[in-house]
Amino acid sequence: MSNRTVTLDDRLYDYLLDVSLREPPLLARLREETAGMEMSRMQIAPEQGQFMGLLVEMLGATRALEIGTYTGYSALCVAAALPPSGRLVTCDMNAEWTAVARRYWAEAGLEDRIDLRLGPALETLAALEADGATFDFAFIDADKTEYGDYYEHVLRLLRPGGVVAVDNVLWGGSVADPDKDDDDTRAIRAFNAKLHADDRVTLSLVPIGDGVTLARKRR
Repeated sequence: MSNRTVTLDDRLYDYLLDVSLREPPLLARLREETAGMEMSRMQIAPEQGQFMGLLVEMLGATRALEIGTYTGYSALCVAAALPPSGRLVTCDMNAEWTAVARRYWAEAGLEDRIDLRLGPALETLAALEADGATFDFAFIDADKTEYGDYYEHVLRLLRPGGVVAVDNVLWGGSVADPDKDDDDTRAIRAFNAKLHADDRVTLSLVPIGDGVTLARKRR
């Protein structure tokens, strides 16, 4: 019994994976390949990807949006949880990283569900708004200093009752370290404070991966 979140040491973390993770071999291979790449720390944890897939299923989502693709692990988790007619729009700037993503999406047979938009995400989001697009689920995991702007666009694009998941909101613990004062850390602190006070959403910060905030757009 505990009245606060349990701290995961390596032994308990391994147990968590042993009894809950159902990672397909293809996703495991993608994670392994990504681990040897530049900026591999941007790869989400496998249990987080599985959690996001569960959220998509629970929402009954058919339209999903992602900001920050990297090598496509989270996109695969989301797309696999969508129905065959579902679509994921994912935004990134890097053609080299997303070439890896495209290869795995094709191997998984999910490339027809994923619409990759290469270019500045804020421009893509503005274009989606102009087109009248709506989404059931969104995932934000890109430039931390832009989180506030991404969020405002996403909130307008979400249907009432839709959910946005925002990654890295604990930022490796830096958000609670008074000695950390870099641009990204300040931006995440400001974003966390903004969401805490935002009565347009119902929210919870979930201590999975590097911290994921879930915000449901109120009706």
